[in-house]
Amino acid sequence: MDSSDSIILLVMIALVVMSAYFSATETAFSSLNRIRMKNMAENGNKRAAATLKMADQFDRLLSTILVGNNIVNIALTSIATVLFIKWLGDVSGPTVATVVITVVVLIFGEISPKSLAKENPEKFAMFSAPIMRVLMWILTPINLLFSLWKKLLSKLIRADDTPSITEEELLTIVEEAKEDGGINEEESELIRSAIEFHDLEAVDIFTPRVDIEAVQKETDKDTVAAKFSKTGFSRLPVYDETIDDIVGIIHLKDFYVQVYHQGQPLESIIKPAVFITRTMKLKDLLRLLQKEKAHMAVIADEYGGTEGIVTMEDILEELVGEIWDEHDEVVEEFEKLADNTYRIVCSANLEDMFELFAIKRREESDMTTVSGWVMECLGRIPEEGDTFESDGLAVTVTKTDARRVLEIEVIVLEKSTDDIKGNE
Repeated sequence: MDSSDSIILLVMIALVVMSAYFSATETAFSSLNRIRMKNMAENGNKRAAATLKMADQFDRLLSTILVGNNIVNIALTSIATVLFIKWLGDVSGPTVATVVITVVVLIFGEISPKSLAKENPEKFAMFSAPIMRVLMWILTPINLLFSLWKKLLSKLIRADDTPSITEEELLTIVEEAKEDGGINEEESELIRSAIEFHDLEAVDIFTPRVDIEAVQKETDKDTVAAKFSKTGFSRLPVYDETIDDIVGIIHLKDFYVQVYHQGQPLESIIKPAVFITRTMKLKDLLRLLQKEKAHMAVIADEYGGTEGIVTMEDILEELVGEIWDEHDEVVEEFEKLADNTYRIVCSANLEDMFELFAIKRREESDMTTVSGWVMECLGRIPEEGDTFESDGLAVTVTKTDARRVLEIEVIVLEKSTDDIKGNE
């Protein structure tokens, strides 16, 4: 091997290194965590800011990488072919050169650098950014041609209007982050609740009319005080003649200070009620309550009567889970009695029960509570001891109150046992 061969080998090694650099750069920029990079940039990391700015021009960046990588690999193949022909002759030289360069490029120019860059894409992208900035400037004319070509293709092939990331995909990302250990179970539930909060309506969390604790406008102060004491609530709706005619809300502190001790009339402390429809989105309701400085909203039905109420606490519980205070009676809505047997409180959300038993919701049903589902399945007012089978579950009504079902016992049938989700 003479000195010229040594120089050629050094050039080939340099070309392999450049191929590895382009491959790793492509992987790093396509895999980097943009949120992490944005946080680093906001914290004053100038290289992260420059890298993020370059990532925003990904089409131009990718064109530069591909042009550079192809030039390097073609040059490497051409030089290797000349060298191996010199060493092995015209017959076997090209074949050996093809095999050797293919193996070398695959191992050292593609697989290894991409695997390494995938492990820590942000660091490699920041290392690579200054070099790529220079190359992008050098290859500006070529990138311009590719940009024009892309615009032509965009006109010929209509782009998909699907959002870059859907709610389902975002929930999947959260689930993967939890499984990878990036976030814990509580953080995962909080994020999922915040994402799903957007679709919830007032009817999904309201307290129905029959469960509303309220007082009549002419009620004496001792009866009102007893109602506050019995319920433990800090606010109560006030109605005129019937619960369908709610005139406002009274607060516990105002009642005891101004009415109970100072003898003022109950009407003097009644604050105006906020009235909403059952289909109002929770995100809009939260803003409305904040604007009105209120903690309770009354859901009016289509006839102008009272369908139920929603409190600020109900809304917040959809985000952070149940909020118990010293006056609340802790109720476990889904209690596991045995391997496939559960006791369920019928005021529980129907979606939660279906999720527990991995049941696909029927689109034709508009019930929101377990109680409504039981009545729908039976086709009549339930009575204690009633049984039925539906959606792979054997259901027994165990407790009722007048025209309502309060509690059921559910046995998961054999065919659905494998689908049930744990509720340990």
